[in-house]
Amino acid sequence: MKIVKYLDAAQSPQTGWWDGDVIRPLTLSLFPLLELANPAEAARNHVSPNCEPIPFSQATLLPPIEQHEVWAAGVTYTRSKAARMEESEAAADCYDRVYVSPRPELFMKATPHRVSGPEQPLRIRTDSKWNVPEPELGLVLNSKLQLVGYVAGNDMSSRDIEGENPLYLPQAKVYDQCCGLGPCIALRDDFDAEFAQLSDIKIDLTVRRSGEAAFTGSTDIGEMARTFADLIGYLGRDNSFPNGAILLTGTGVIPDSDFTLLAGDVVEITIAGIGTLRNPIVQG
Repeated sequence: MKIVKYLDAAQSPQTGWWDGDVIRPLTLSLFPLLELANPAEAARNHVSPNCEPIPFSQATLLPPIEQHEVWAAGVTYTRSKAARMEESEAAADCYDRVYVSPRPELFMKATPHRVSGPEQPLRIRTDSKWNVPEPELGLVLNSKLQLVGYVAGNDMSSRDIEGENPLYLPQAKVYDQCCGLGPCIALRDDFDAEFAQLSDIKIDLTVRRSGEAAFTGSTDIGEMARTFADLIGYLGRDNSFPNGAILLTGTGVIPDSDFTLLAGDVVEITIAGIGTLRNPIVQG
């Protein structure tokens, strides 16, 4: 089952069940739905009796988030380790060691107002000249840090800023319109049943420039060096999330060092079982 946030006819945010070609409005909002023991069953039981289904093609989707914090993990794939070592020779050893360390790299990525949904712009920083998208599977966690679903994410990164000094990572990663999420939350039970092997969860990245593919790449979750349980466990150490959280799990697709995003590009991230998150790129 897929859950979306969207604008209704009155331009108010609503929560719905994405059911084939339509969205079925729900009488529960996103956060309380994800707090329930069986969100999929609850969604079926809370389809609004007073609202007609909305054609999915006509819906304006919002990021599937309410007051959740967005966190991210780094250096969880070999490609990510290599890229981080490449961009910062002085700190290369740090990235090499964190890849094999028991403790993962975790950082806060975004608060809700910094997150863009499908077809909403993502931004290039004004003080950066080397920017890339990072396609990632997001783990949707309720307030008890239970894994309840999955979402596609784009962890926008300014590689020149982080490469200058690893202590600049928050500036390279966290700013307005720095994170894309969508197009939906795929609830865990159905998703896990569909993908018995992590290697079956494919992630594809395409950057389009003037309508043509300027970059393409792909990976799968089987390439991750860490488990979901490991990342969630460290996130929850001495930390509480009363509004839930979304944890991006790192990227296995990073463009080569001669590539940078430009204003007008369109980034498409497709994850099996979730769908395609598409965002235009604007200059800050």
